Amino acid sequence: MYYAYKYRLKPSDTHREELDRYRDICRQLYNHTLYRLNEYQDEHGELPSMTTLRSELPDLKTWWDDLSDVYSKVLQTVVERLFDNLKGLSKLKENGYGVGQLTWKPPREFRSFTYSQSGFKLDKKGGQTVLSLSKLADIPIRLHRAIPDDAKLKQVTVKKEPTGKWFATFGVEMDHEPPEPPENPEKCVGIDVGILTYAHDTDGTAVGSLDLSGERDRLEREQRKLSRKEHGSNNYEKQRRRVAECHADLRRKRRDFLHKLSAYYAREYDLVAVEDLNVKGMMESPSNSRNTASAAWRTFLRMLEYKCEREGTHFVAVNPSGTTKECASCGVSTDKPLWVREHSCPACGFEADRDANAAWNILSRGLEDVGVGHSESTPVETALSADTAVVSAKRVVEAGSPTLTERTASAVSE
Repeated sequence: MYYAYKYRLKPSDTHREELDRYRDICRQLYNHTLYRLNEYQDEHGELPSMTTLRSELPDLKTWWDDLSDVYSKVLQTVVERLFDNLKGLSKLKENGYGVGQLTWKPPREFRSFTYSQSGFKLDKKGGQTVLSLSKLADIPIRLHRAIPDDAKLKQVTVKKEPTGKWFATFGVEMDHEPPEPPENPEKCVGIDVGILTYAHDTDGTAVGSLDLSGERDRLEREQRKLSRKEHGSNNYEKQRRRVAECHADLRRKRRDFLHKLSAYYAREYDLVAVEDLNVKGMMESPSNSRNTASAAWRTFLRMLEYKCEREGTHFVAVNPSGTTKECASCGVSTDKPLWVREHSCPACGFEADRDANAAWNILSRGLEDVGVGHSESTPVETALSADTAVVSAKRVVEAGSPTLTERTASAVSE
């Protein structure tokens, strides 16, 4: 499998100047390659291949002296980066999105460069670990976690964040393959995500949303201060970095929360069923879009998917349509406004927390997708009363699938 390991660099002032110079040369090469691509298309009526533009690099070095100061693999990855961006635009266009053309990159939008296959290594010098970059420098690096001994370092991307801090992200390839998901999963869970309660699962666990109100207030204050500074002044640049640090603090705390939550479900269960949410469409809604963006559901699902693959856990993304309306006991749909937090079925009388009912429906659809047998007629045998904070019910398993673990509530009222 392929993994990414990210570490903080500790460059000196001299290193920072050299890193910025390296980055700017790569940016200028990117813009020049884009110019050559458009020129070639005008002359020949078609786009050039990546090999065609990459073969021009040796000739460029005869009159562009700065290119000789940059490692050859780094220059090649700049050309590859342009074609990767073209592929991304083509894919968006195929999916029906309106796309424009690639534009030249200003300094603030080109923040990284990549060493691929060679030209870099981790070394020990002066009693500290350094990242040795060919034709650049030996930069101290903080290895807060060890890279596995059997890992192969395939590439490293050096990036400058808006805060001014430098990071190195290693592309690591492992020899061993991840375990295969079990044919008959025993521990299965369905997860309903929300805003007030971030995740509510079929085991009765309700995880509250991360409170970032204090961080948001600080960000808004710093942004108001930035708006009063003269653009381009030293005070403006200092304040811009403070705003960037606020953004980084928010992002770091949110991603830490999502990493821990997704790792828990991937390691503790054999099958995880979630909703395949259209977050982009929800973001376009005029109501509650800020909380939707802050919840970062798509990021959580992406983390959960690759962690499940790594741990050998079934990951199932089901159609979210009707999971809140349908009764987990009888399947009858009942409209419920958002402020109604309890599910009460008028057909069978089943009562449960709104999110718990949705989680059971998600699990039921997930089990169908992977072919695990379960009862369609009586999925819920018992439940807690409607005023209980969380509710978990017991699934009835078909005789052909005895391995599915029954979930029961700690206290049951009929």
